[in-house]
Amino acid sequence: MTEPSKLPPHGVPEHQPVAGGIAARARAAAGPQYLHGLNPEQREAVETLDGPVLVLAGAGTGKTRVLTTRIAHILSQSRARPHEILSVTFTNKAAREMKLRLGQMLGQAVEGMPWLGTFHSIGGRILRIHAELVQLKSNFTVLDVDDQVRLLKQLLQAENIDDKRWPARMLAGLIDSWKNRGLSPSQVPSGEAASFGNGKGGKIYATYQERLKILNAADFGDLLLENIRLFRENPDVLRQYQNRFKFILVDEYQDTNVAQYLWLRLLSQAPSQPGLPLSAVIPGPIDDAAAKQAASAQPALAAPSAPLKNICCVGDDDQSIYGWRGAEVDNILRFDHDFPGAKVIRLERNYRSTGHILAAASHLIAHNEGRLGKTLRTEDVDGEKVTVTGSWDSEEEARAIGEELEELQRAGENLNDVAILVRASFQMREFEDRFVTLGLPYRVIGGPRFYERAEIRDALAYLRTINSPADDLAFERIVNVPKRGLGDATVQLLHDHARKRRIPLFEAARAVVDTDELKPKARGSLRDLVMQFDRWRAQREVVSHTELAEIVLDESGYTEMWQKDRSADAAGRLDNLKELVRSMEEFENLQGFLEHISLVMDRDGEAGDEAVSLMTLHSAKGLEFDNVFLPGWEEGLFPSQRTLDEQGRAGLEEERRLAHVGLTRARRRAKIYFATNRRIHGTWSTTIPSRFLDELPAHNVEITESKGGSGWGGSGGYGASRFDNLESFGSSYSTPGWQRAQANRGRGGGGRSGGGFEERQSSFSGSRSDGSSGGFNRSKRGPMVIEGELVAKSTGTVSEFSLEDRVFHQKFGYGHVVKIDGNKLTIAFEKAGEKKVVDSFVERV
Repeated sequence: MTEPSKLPPHGVPEHQPVAGGIAARARAAAGPQYLHGLNPEQREAVETLDGPVLVLAGAGTGKTRVLTTRIAHILSQSRARPHEILSVTFTNKAAREMKLRLGQMLGQAVEGMPWLGTFHSIGGRILRIHAELVQLKSNFTVLDVDDQVRLLKQLLQAENIDDKRWPARMLAGLIDSWKNRGLSPSQVPSGEAASFGNGKGGKIYATYQERLKILNAADFGDLLLENIRLFRENPDVLRQYQNRFKFILVDEYQDTNVAQYLWLRLLSQAPSQPGLPLSAVIPGPIDDAAAKQAASAQPALAAPSAPLKNICCVGDDDQSIYGWRGAEVDNILRFDHDFPGAKVIRLERNYRSTGHILAAASHLIAHNEGRLGKTLRTEDVDGEKVTVTGSWDSEEEARAIGEELEELQRAGENLNDVAILVRASFQMREFEDRFVTLGLPYRVIGGPRFYERAEIRDALAYLRTINSPADDLAFERIVNVPKRGLGDATVQLLHDHARKRRIPLFEAARAVVDTDELKPKARGSLRDLVMQFDRWRAQREVVSHTELAEIVLDESGYTEMWQKDRSADAAGRLDNLKELVRSMEEFENLQGFLEHISLVMDRDGEAGDEAVSLMTLHSAKGLEFDNVFLPGWEEGLFPSQRTLDEQGRAGLEEERRLAHVGLTRARRRAKIYFATNRRIHGTWSTTIPSRFLDELPAHNVEITESKGGSGWGGSGGYGASRFDNLESFGSSYSTPGWQRAQANRGRGGGGRSGGGFEERQSSFSGSRSDGSSGGFNRSKRGPMVIEGELVAKSTGTVSEFSLEDRVFHQKFGYGHVVKIDGNKLTIAFEKAGEKKVVDSFVERV
């Protein structure tokens, strides 16, 4: 008998519940709990399971919730088992958070999802399963950066390439960039391959890859590059994973690089038939064309008759801000080209910021041409307008923001809900000093505090050693920085001698350089370093402490070390060094400056204490605060002149996206600042307000007056300033040494009568005549002479040994004393011959 539900309709129209009607609302109420609270766009993104989907999720629109709810929906609807879902994130933290949320939604712990993780963790898992197909073993080692650099140094030496001119770390960065673009050694464009090591860059890359195979090792880039090769060369393996993954979900798609894009594109194709040509399903290798266009030129992803793959990518083209590390915003812009018939869902309802902030951010980002387009909106109140405040200089900018922070604190605001977002890390120094003065607790997010950065600690160690020769910790830190061939064995020998003689490490070095304890090369390097410190201490009496810092960083080779470094953060480290020297101007002498630093470094609060968050704009992505301060909106700084010079319009659009990210971090208040005068790269410049300010909508912005003490207004549009008094440009030093130096400059600036220093005056410039970036543009000096000669003296102590005493030395063996000079002994050894040693290294027998 036919069931009633199967009877023919006999002309009765099919019924569907009316949208918004009683039946529709009742069915929705009976639906899964995890769908409750989603807005219509979010729900559509969750329930659209078939075919390719791009979810354009603006800032604060709940993209993480959409992604996790979509996985929960797939599982609850039994569309796939947990191991049939590939879910890719960018960080392990995001993967853990996603698993936690899924457990809360489904009411049980999420187990059996082995393919939820980062690109590299999943790539590594696949690689270990099929290691033999890429000439590895399943227990291969993943090298860290230090191991990479060590291996590359060996290869450079084998090719007789000067590691100082062509640093191994620079080559490591170059190889990483090639791997991020999916380029194997044979695919690197010839021009790029020849750009390193006198044309040998490509050859060393190939040798490096061969060496990794011998060592059964892979670097971080190989975890995806070897995956791509595995899939291209083994279609059956690719087909296995295409059949396994019924659903693919990708978070932060706008931040993918070319290698990640190619990897996803291979997996997201519909499974090919065994007889289908490879070219129909597998994108080919990238050729010499620009990496961002190479993959888009590949054939269609699947045969016309094949079903579309269920891939969902969530991202925001307006928040693509990592182009400097290989991210390609074009990946998200061409999604509908890569996946024909893709459905694009826009999440535009913001749950974070007020109306004025969203309007300002949306109006600003609308000036970008390379975007898919969306407009953020909120059902919240308009709130306070975005404020724009001009200050005379960066010092006043820091004072003004400090005043506002104190007002917020007095009003009961939690400092944990306050952030200062800067474009460059060197800007932090001004704020850190100001907060110490005000007693405001702060934390630096995404990196160390200014004075805790490695390059700053190194520079301070040089200055501390000059100020106090007995500062063993400072001297030990920089004795081999930059590299001087003074390794651990040398330092241990100095420690042994210092401990036996009860003298500082520096004095031990002075004593040892006149002996044969060290090999000639190490002894020469250590003697040069001791003489340099003697010279710098003498110069301290005749030059200002800021100029002395420039001299030390220049002559020690420390600045040059970072100029030759081609890593991404080298330029920022040079900027930080210049900011350090600039910060010294506020103090009368070196001693006062170092005392200030010790106070700053001593201010460590408890982890749970309230504190203002200080970070770069790049570090702020994904975070949100009630109050956000955005200083430094000036041409050259933001947008960054370096980015504009290197990337042109594409760089400008990324800088604008960075500004958009900064504004949308704010929940209630966004406050923009710019300074008319700022010292960048060691030079005071009159700056122009950022072009981004004119791209903000006037209706949503309020111009305010600086609270930093000078402000705008008054005659000519400016208030009183410390620069109004031209005498403020002069020095306030009154020490005898400073007065002598001023007198010397008055007589022509050269040397001193009766001996002394002879040097040419130089400026602290941000550019060098040789075209290298950053550094101290100083004239090169020959060895300086102090009153006619520079002599290394004995420690002045009297040795307990006598002539002809028979002694034993751990290195040289038995001998007898033939000459005594203080604590230095000349000993005729039975096998080593005559050597000069310090008496603490021998024993009487």
